[in-house]
Amino acid sequence: MKKIAILATGGTIAGASTGPINSVYESAKFGINEILSEFNELKSIADISAEQICNIGSQDMNEKIWLKLSHRANELLANDKIDALVITHGTDTLEESGYFLTLTIKSQKPVVITAAMRSANSLSSDGAMNLYNAISVAACKNSANMGVLVVINDEIHLAREIIKTNTTALNAFASPNCGKCGIVHYGKAVFYTKSLRRHTMRSEFSAKFCEDLSSLQNLPCVEIVYDYAGASGEAVYSALNLGAKGIICAALGNGNLSPNMLHALKFANSKGAIVVISSRTNSGIISGDELDFNKLNFILSDSLNAQKARVLLMLCIASGFDKETIKEKFNIY
Repeated sequence: MKKIAILATGGTIAGASTGPINSVYESAKFGINEILSEFNELKSIADISAEQICNIGSQDMNEKIWLKLSHRANELLANDKIDALVITHGTDTLEESGYFLTLTIKSQKPVVITAAMRSANSLSSDGAMNLYNAISVAACKNSANMGVLVVINDEIHLAREIIKTNTTALNAFASPNCGKCGIVHYGKAVFYTKSLRRHTMRSEFSAKFCEDLSSLQNLPCVEIVYDYAGASGEAVYSALNLGAKGIICAALGNGNLSPNMLHALKFANSKGAIVVISSRTNSGIISGDELDFNKLNFILSDSLNAQKARVLLMLCIASGFDKETIKEKFNIY
């Protein structure tokens, strides 16, 4: 059987509610070994080892834990005795963690993230099946060299593409720009597409992360600001006061900016901050047809939403790339 390591970070999949039909629950109540001890079915599909990286609700996820998680993932995947990796995570920031890992993990071995929308002891909890399916996908030979995958609600998604689109529904996750890359039904996985964007072994960040940036303790400060009708732009000035090296704007529509926000972002650019324009729509590619972004010296996020654009920009700044190089990276990753 395949030898699969699990790295657990907590989340609803490890949560407990006060009753099976009570929506109020506490994230990260159970450790991964407690969960596995109740799940004998996993023994039939893989030889599993597990460790707890942290035990938090993913609203508490941060860059320090990303760094710790990625370093440990790379250590395990470099071990010839480990065939694949599964990561359990909360749903709220899963998309950011998944994208960070798909850029910084240096391995062709399968890496699968899973989560749950209902706590472990809720009526019709989805966590157990999601974990079973995630381990099954990790054990599947076709999962290799796919980049980091997310398995949830019987679907397989690319970590670069997936976003959370609903607050409570079991089908809360989707990949609006390209759709799911496969399905998994009671452990049987079928793939239909793969990513054309650089990831894992082909990502220059993974090489840097394992070598030049191996001792990195913090990531550069990059803040997200949200545009809206009548925005004051004050969030931009606050970000600069915090020492932000980069600012991601969740802009209107196809990169449009309200007047005060545009003025504030111009100011940020003049002060040396890297400005990246995303969209608050959460799908589509930014082409910015109404503004001359080359003249403004702003970078377009391609199809990355604001939270994922922030991840890429932090890694670009940490790597010491200049603005023209960073612009290129948003077209590659």
